[in-house]
Amino acid sequence: MNRPHTPIAHDIQVETRGEVSLAAPDYAKAKLLAVVERQHEPVLAARVKLTQESNHAVVKPAIAQAVVDLNGRPVRAQVAAATMQEAVDLLQDRLTHRLARVRQHRDSHRHRAPAGLGAWNEEEAREHCPRRRGLAPEERRIVRHKAYSLPSQSARAAVFEMEAMDYDFHLFTDATTGCDSVVYRDERAGGHRLATAGPAGEPEPGLTVSTAGVPELAVAEAVSRLDLTGLPFVFFTDTATGRGNVLYHRYDGHYGLITPAR
Repeated sequence: MNRPHTPIAHDIQVETRGEVSLAAPDYAKAKLLAVVERQHEPVLAARVKLTQESNHAVVKPAIAQAVVDLNGRPVRAQVAAATMQEAVDLLQDRLTHRLARVRQHRDSHRHRAPAGLGAWNEEEAREHCPRRRGLAPEERRIVRHKAYSLPSQSARAAVFEMEAMDYDFHLFTDATTGCDSVVYRDERAGGHRLATAGPAGEPEPGLTVSTAGVPELAVAEAVSRLDLTGLPFVFFTDTATGRGNVLYHRYDGHYGLITPAR
């Protein structure tokens, strides 16, 4: 069976930050090309970002990230390792796994089979996640504010979106209740967890539902809560807009803020 022609085979974009070796971009292109050429659907774009941390105290200073547009469906992966070559090798494996899960998800819908939440081998993935840089609270700033129209989807679809994009959480509007909600990985119990600003839905296999109320906070109060709890993010209802927001720790030690577009 002939596979579709891949138009971006020689146009994989590579961005570098920090003291990345001269050989690393070509090595990353070759590894990503090996992934792209195995796809049975058109790959419309692909890009890689290689970051070498300057802090020598960081155990895994080499970070490799990739985003592939698989026939209109973006798929993302990121890893950290001791060396850039190791990071690129791990990135190839992680991206291959995520692309396979996207194909499996699409096939299940074509055949009208129920698409389970499934396992994404997150225990191994956490071992190679980029580590957050330590900054004192007084040094931290909100350096990124992203506002977008929240997708209206089921919690199950939100989990799939989160995993396909290799995010730690995903902010969305629950298609059933119309309420702002967030799904995230449940580090203690395993699987995934849902928190919603509306009525709690019924739990399902692999997806538990938080019974804790969503706090109503100003952004400055959310910053204080994030610092106090030490959690990776805080989901809250903004007192100024009444909408669900997520304030989170970035890998550079600062904060990011995600809000619904007005």
